[in-house]
Amino acid sequence: MPNSEIARLIDHTLLKPDATSGQIAKLCAEARDHGFASVCVNPYWTLVAAQELLGSTVKTCTVVGFPLGANTTPTKIFEAGKALRSGAHEIDMVMNIGALRSGDAAAVLADIRGVVDESHSAGAIVKVILETCLLNHEQKVTACRLSVEAGADYVKTSTGFSTGGATVEDVALMRAAVGPSIGVKASGGVRSLADLRRMVEAGATRIGTSSGVAILAGAPATEGVY
Repeated sequence: MPNSEIARLIDHTLLKPDATSGQIAKLCAEARDHGFASVCVNPYWTLVAAQELLGSTVKTCTVVGFPLGANTTPTKIFEAGKALRSGAHEIDMVMNIGALRSGDAAAVLADIRGVVDESHSAGAIVKVILETCLLNHEQKVTACRLSVEAGADYVKTSTGFSTGGATVEDVALMRAAVGPSIGVKASGGVRSLADLRRMVEAGATRIGTSSGVAILAGAPATEGVY
């Protein structure tokens, strides 16, 4: 796979709480230089990233309900709307993990659908973060089914801030659960070209990582949550 195709799979990510404006500017410059799919930043930096990326093909992505997913649905919808007005093209929302584990599928569906409807009305896409490390097999399948029913564009493995990240097994399970209709994003611990290739082979169509530059160089990165 040529570097240009690899780059278009990558959401170049910086979600550390101590990220500075200079680091966000560097992230965006790297994304422009390498042609990454998007940069993924915390909501505070959405407007900065959108301005830095103006005129490029790189999308601005931000997170909603991050990293716990335990905000109320109206709060998530408001957060998504604010991000969209600040220039976000893509929203990575954390689903209500506790509601899913409690068996309240209706609440999870409404939560996802609320953010999806808000985002789609502005022409943006939504990736639903399942936090697979906190779910059993049945719960992962249910989360995927609800995401598809709610109209999400992707399901995503992880925040990178919980007890584990993406695994090949989870990516394959998610791909089987959603079928070919929507994307699957692997995030959390993807730090080398070999990692990326394994995730793609398992069915991932987007990769969230802070190690995009190192991946393109074919070398593992030594830093980064993602």
